[in-house]
Amino acid sequence: MILNRALILGALALTTMMSPSGGEDIVADHVGSYGINVYQSYGPSGQFTHEFDGDEQFYVDLEKKQTVWQLPLFSKLLTFDPQGALRNIAVGKHNLDILIKRSNSTAATNKVPEVTVFSKAPVMLGQPNTLICHVDNIFPPVINITWLRNGHSVTEGVSETSFLSKNDHTFLKISYHTFLPSDEDVYDCKVEHWGLDEPLLKHWEPEIPTLMSELTETVVCALGLTVGLVGIVVGTVFIIQGLRSGGPSRHQGPL
Repeated sequence: MILNRALILGALALTTMMSPSGGEDIVADHVGSYGINVYQSYGPSGQFTHEFDGDEQFYVDLEKKQTVWQLPLFSKLLTFDPQGALRNIAVGKHNLDILIKRSNSTAATNKVPEVTVFSKAPVMLGQPNTLICHVDNIFPPVINITWLRNGHSVTEGVSETSFLSKNDHTFLKISYHTFLPSDEDVYDCKVEHWGLDEPLLKHWEPEIPTLMSELTETVVCALGLTVGLVGIVVGTVFIIQGLRSGGPSRHQGPL
């Protein structure tokens, strides 16, 4: 059995309501980090993550009590009993209560998350694509990420990773939105976090090159043809003049 012991690297206590700056629906009762395993609780649910060499290998869905593998192939090669995660979390909660009392419930410093939005592939109208919202520098790991299309919330085709830990003890999270590009739709990735005074909207819209009208294309083609003909005529004149200047002289001097 792997991960039968966990070293507590850090823990913090969080209030159950968001600060008055907004985003009252972001709640968490506590967060703990155990070596390469991360646990966040949001009321009755949470996350237990195992990473290998900086990449997520699996996480345990605490509500369903199931191990969810990042790649299906992993489930054929490895096994992990979700009860192991539940036992580690129970121990972590006990230790966390002790740390909370020792720190006099001192609040942690909230960091400002960094948000980047981009498409998975070059955008072509009518061709399915995926928008990626990459949220970095997250601490504490309690955040809401939602997608807006033309200002309205969308949930269909949306998925996200679990929190991924970093060497500097911050976290990153990635949200995906599969969509059909259209020149009429614009998108925003909405991020709510305690480090933000208000929800952050990262805007994205397709960059579609402007197509020339038929009249413009005709004029451009005509100008190109004219320039080409002029070049041919000028070139022919220079060639004739060069041949004449290089020929034998008409007037010969005395022998």
